[in-house]
Amino acid sequence: MSILDETDRSLLALLQKNDRLSLAEIGQELKLAPSTVNDRIKRLVRNGIISGFHAVVNPEKVGLDLLAFVFVGWNDPDVEVAFLEKVNTSGAVLECHHVTGAWNYLLKVRLKNTRELEKFLAQELKGIEGLMRTETLIALSSAKEVSTLDV
Repeated sequence: MSILDETDRSLLALLQKNDRLSLAEIGQELKLAPSTVNDRIKRLVRNGIISGFHAVVNPEKVGLDLLAFVFVGWNDPDVEVAFLEKVNTSGAVLECHHVTGAWNYLLKVRLKNTRELEKFLAQELKGIEGLMRTETLIALSSAKEVSTLDV
């Protein structure tokens, strides 16, 4: 992986804040030619530092009012393959983290309501053979939820 210089860091900060800026607008901010900005963006993508561009959707505005965190556990390591296949195909799972402690994984899920959560737990998770236990925490509100990195 290449080392990021200050211009790369500033470029990443701008793109994380608003990836719809034109190359000319970014160039003006960074005091670079638009072609240089384009070359730097392409290099950051090629090196895997930028993995994509996307719209940030307000979950409540599209009816996904429930945010929950689900701890998942099992004893048999063979369960992991089926579990990861299931979560990688589930639209409800936003994040899946292998964690330390008493649990194997922590999931961040977004659903419409508690009925949808119950269905997700019963049909998608607990249907995985060998999965032994789950613990679910429902977020009442979120004081901070961002996807930008402080580079």
